[in-house]
Amino acid sequence: MSQRTILVVGGTSGIGLEIAKEVVARGDRVILTGRDQERAEAVAASIGPAAQGLAVDISEPEQIAEALKPVGEVHGLVLAAIERDANTVREYDIARARRLVTLKLVGYTETVHALLDRLPARRETGIVLFGGRAKDAPYPGSTTVATINGGVEGLTHSMALELAPMRVNGLHPGIIGDSPFWADKTTALQGYESRTPGGALATMGDVVHATMFLLDNQGVSGVSLSVDRGWRLT
Repeated sequence: MSQRTILVVGGTSGIGLEIAKEVVARGDRVILTGRDQERAEAVAASIGPAAQGLAVDISEPEQIAEALKPVGEVHGLVLAAIERDANTVREYDIARARRLVTLKLVGYTETVHALLDRLPARRETGIVLFGGRAKDAPYPGSTTVATINGGVEGLTHSMALELAPMRVNGLHPGIIGDSPFWADKTTALQGYESRTPGGALATMGDVVHATMFLLDNQGVSGVSLSVDRGWRLT
């Protein structure tokens, strides 16, 4: 198979960065994005010559098409850009809620829209949207996050239908124990581990592997895949 180019939106840190590294490790090219051009270029340089950095802020959807103009043909797209937010109905912050809704639902959609002329319309082309298990496992303060991740599931179904034969799938991580956000929260992690079959949480490596599966497997489209090692079964 010839070398492919995968665009990872939100690829300068966390799971997005690990995905970008894996793309290059398996012999493909990656374009990774972050909000800051200098940082995106530095992160890409740390991966190697097969990586390119680009500044794209998907919380500003009117600017996405212009920011993506340097991008040529891409054979896969991973929308991994996220922001964490604690927002409740009783103390509702409209500005924060609007920003997160815009970033994930409008920003994800506009990114795909802006790239349609560079995403080959064939089943080898995979698009992966990142949601999260809060969509069906809410917690105090997850009002916006749970709602948006539910929206990502709906967006996955809609895009898979509209963009076929391209494939669109959603990936919904649970508690990822070795991620930068969770790694030092030992007490909380112990509680989650005790409620997970086998007593171990999913890892960033698990999420990376799942992302590659959804990008590559031509028989899978419109699927919302949870990566949590069965956390909600107990």
